[in-house]
Amino acid sequence: MLALSMVFEFILALEKYLPVSPFSLVRSLVRRVGSLEEMARTIRWVTAQDLWLVAISVVLLELAVADPRTHNVKMTCSDVHEHNTTLFVPNFVSVMENISNQMRTSGFGVAVIGSGPDANYGLSQCYGDLSLLDCVLCYAEARSLLPQCYPFNGGRIYLDGCFMRAENYSFFGEYTGPQDAAVCGNLTQKNAAFQDSARQAVANAVARAPNNKGYARAEVVVPGTANESAYVLADCWRTLNDTSCGACLENASTSILGCLPWSEGRALNTGCFMRYSDTNFLNSPPGKGSNKGTIIVITVSVVSALVVLAVGITIAYFFWKHKYIQKKRKGSNEAEKFVKVLHDSSLNFKYSTLEKGTGSFDSANKLGQGGFGTVYKGVLPDGREIAVKRLFFNNRHRAADFYNEVNIISSVEHKNLVRLLGCSCSGPESLLVYEFLPNKSLDRFIFDPNRGKALNWEKRAEIMVGTAEGLVYLHENSKIKIIHRDIKASNILLDSKLRAKIADFGLARSFQEDKSHISTAIAGTLGYMAPEYLAHGQLTEKADVYSYGVLLLETVTGRQNNRSKNSEYSDSLITIAWNHFQANRVEELFDPNLMLHNHHDSNIKNEVLRVIQIGLLCTQEAPSLRPTMCKVWQMLTKKDEELPPPTNPPFIDERTMELNDTGENSSFPPNPKTSDSIATISNCSFQPR
Repeated sequence: MLALSMVFEFILALEKYLPVSPFSLVRSLVRRVGSLEEMARTIRWVTAQDLWLVAISVVLLELAVADPRTHNVKMTCSDVHEHNTTLFVPNFVSVMENISNQMRTSGFGVAVIGSGPDANYGLSQCYGDLSLLDCVLCYAEARSLLPQCYPFNGGRIYLDGCFMRAENYSFFGEYTGPQDAAVCGNLTQKNAAFQDSARQAVANAVARAPNNKGYARAEVVVPGTANESAYVLADCWRTLNDTSCGACLENASTSILGCLPWSEGRALNTGCFMRYSDTNFLNSPPGKGSNKGTIIVITVSVVSALVVLAVGITIAYFFWKHKYIQKKRKGSNEAEKFVKVLHDSSLNFKYSTLEKGTGSFDSANKLGQGGFGTVYKGVLPDGREIAVKRLFFNNRHRAADFYNEVNIISSVEHKNLVRLLGCSCSGPESLLVYEFLPNKSLDRFIFDPNRGKALNWEKRAEIMVGTAEGLVYLHENSKIKIIHRDIKASNILLDSKLRAKIADFGLARSFQEDKSHISTAIAGTLGYMAPEYLAHGQLTEKADVYSYGVLLLETVTGRQNNRSKNSEYSDSLITIAWNHFQANRVEELFDPNLMLHNHHDSNIKNEVLRVIQIGLLCTQEAPSLRPTMCKVWQMLTKKDEELPPPTNPPFIDERTMELNDTGENSSFPPNPKTSDSIATISNCSFQPR
């Protein structure tokens, strides 16, 4: 049992460190073990101290694994977005970890973390014929796939060996639902004799399963044949009672028999799984065949010495071939080339240094959390305080965001951009190291009725101008045009003197100045995304202008545009500001924390009114009518300059994020004759830090 426990721990731990699923890695090792060079390439992600566990796992899997049946039959995701990323992601991760601990001992797990719309309910179960080791492998595969449903708040995945589901409500007692369906194999049609045997096998399994902890297997020989049978597996989720299990299997049998005369069918029901086939896909029941537990113990004892020798040879060969392999890889993968550049540069930090500096990422040092990672306060050995950003997911998509952020922010420098000190990309997870800003982010002030008093109008104006300067630098003064794509209050950090610094460049994109726009996958924060980008995915700097306009309105009003569903106001902040502007009642929107009623100087109130008008100019529906960030900066600093009247903003249904087309058609690309986003003459010039 000790050997098995070590294997379980290792397989599940691999999920955190590898860009492929652990099952794929192990099978790859089995196929490639004859080639030292290929093996070296395969294990380059794993630390030396874990290599012997890989080798043991290979041997154990060949002896102990029947078939984990990790084929993905179907995965479906909810059509509702998560409610609050800051709470949803860590809740989901915690649920998966909780279930992992249960799966390795019982082949079944349920967990509940959180409450309300941010709660996460999870269930996973392996089918009854899988051994615990097979179950862990199947679960590891399912766990690596289900997070692809993010940012939706739930999903379910059926593998041939296991099932997993996550939602934001309790579904544990459900046994039927609108997503129940049959998946039929369509390669071979069977004769009437097989069809009769399949019906009999299905009936046998349906009858036995409710009284056998929800699991049954059946085999019925096809009459008149020498070695042909119909094989059936039926399995209910263990959260169902016998009655619900029976009802689920009855529904499943009705749908699955509709697959006949095809040779195979699967029923994917809310509370159960059923499969029939003319091929024996079932694993042997425990206890049949050789004593695998004894074989495992003996194998571990005998092979340990050989493993140490093999690992030594592999490591030596790997380092001997390192330069050659690096040369072959050169130019084939930008991310890997960038890793080497970082490793050899002053930007590189040792993972152990950052881990120690943050107290092993102690929750007491946590500064904040977003959709992509958690930020911790740390202290370097020389006493410098730092902020360490730790990514949630260590897969290829998140790695691309990581390298993108390092690449972009290391190429620019400005007093209103957060300063990147370095990163760690050679440890078990990706980390970014920034200068530490003690006052955290702007949203902690303007949306807090108490802390908001610390930001008077002069401070807020300074923050808005500073943010504008940073964006002008990104759009016009750096070597390449950079669009941030995620300007919002939580990404505006404040230093010790409450000066603004733009942070979080994970979604930023750069392109040449002779391009009018680029097409890209839509990413950002709902409520801050420009309508033309949300609708068409075509990106210009006017998307940042729109987000900045939302930020201006939030800073003046103390209200959040991307608010919770329980807010006291139903319309978006942009719509509210537009309606008040049209009715000459803008003063009603002023943040009470500004305490403007104490100001007898009408100039202060006029400045606030001017900023709201600039915010409405930035959030106009037609991108061609929005000013550039250079022009916005001039509007903010040259207070005697007359402002043009804004046109209507996009009227967006915040619940569905659908555009209500009431104004100018804002389809892309814009007309170059009317758009000031192309070939704009700029008078803004800011020097780097």
